[in-house]
Amino acid sequence: MRLNVFTDYCLRTLIYVGVQNNGIVTRGEIASSYGVSDNHLMKVMSFLARNGFLETTRGKGGGMRLSRPADQISVGALVRLSEADSPIVECFDREHSTCSIGAVCRLKDVLFEAMQAFYKVLDCYTLQDLINNPVELNAIFGIPLRQIKN
Repeated sequence: MRLNVFTDYCLRTLIYVGVQNNGIVTRGEIASSYGVSDNHLMKVMSFLARNGFLETTRGKGGGMRLSRPADQISVGALVRLSEADSPIVECFDREHSTCSIGAVCRLKDVLFEAMQAFYKVLDCYTLQDLINNPVELNAIFGIPLRQIKN
């Protein structure tokens, strides 16, 4: 299974925001750290905020932060949400499938089982598991570890 670019950016955005110890970060910071377009991240940030992963603040001093603790953000739940419109094979999209063997094909059962196993593993992890090395991550991002804000 291959994750789409949108899901990759969602995960990377949460990793970046998560290691900032509740500090406000901007799309520009994230775009610069990963070398991606700020415009690409606009849709990602909107999706993450709309689905309760991020809080956003507009205006001077605005930006984003996690909307809940990192240990309460399921990697599996995020991937399911962000991949919802991307079936791994055509026949999983019953409304648009044109597969001529779909009614008798065993491959779709095997792929469905594999997909369930994939999500079962992802469900075992939270964002906290992905950011348990904040010093190393922030060194790669080129920023000092921020202090926890109360």
